[in-house]
Amino acid sequence: MTSDRQIARLLNEEHRGQLDLLGKVESALGSRKADDDLLRDLVKQLRRQVEHDVGRHFDFEEAELFTRMDESGEGDIAGLLAEEHDAIRDVAEELLPLTAAALDGTLDADGWDALRRTALEMVERQVAHIQKEEMAMLPLLEDLLDEETDGRLAMEYAC
Repeated sequence: MTSDRQIARLLNEEHRGQLDLLGKVESALGSRKADDDLLRDLVKQLRRQVEHDVGRHFDFEEAELFTRMDESGEGDIAGLLAEEHDAIRDVAEELLPLTAAALDGTLDADGWDALRRTALEMVERQVAHIQKEEMAMLPLLEDLLDEETDGRLAMEYAC
């Protein structure tokens, strides 16, 4: 990440936390049994992260950053990132009910297989998406945002 903008730093920090969790989830899904406490905790963390990411995080980027990117001539990148948001939302629609069932203890063996498959798809999509945002979007923010707008957006996002 090359931008000095506050909002870019906030998003980068969030991305790093997401990547850390996604790596742990991917590893645990391959090596842990459904009744494992660590896996259960990671499923809970993944659920919270997905709810946040497909809600507040995506909505903020689409409303505040993608529109500015489009207006500045970077609409192709913004469009690609928005398409990826939609694809991730689709996976989240399948994943969230599975995580809820896992956390309340009602997920059977087939359900755990579906949870593993869907969670791994989520990991793959989010990791690729975060990499694109880090390489293509965050560096653009230096030119897209003046200091005042950057400070306002960072404050809004942090609250």
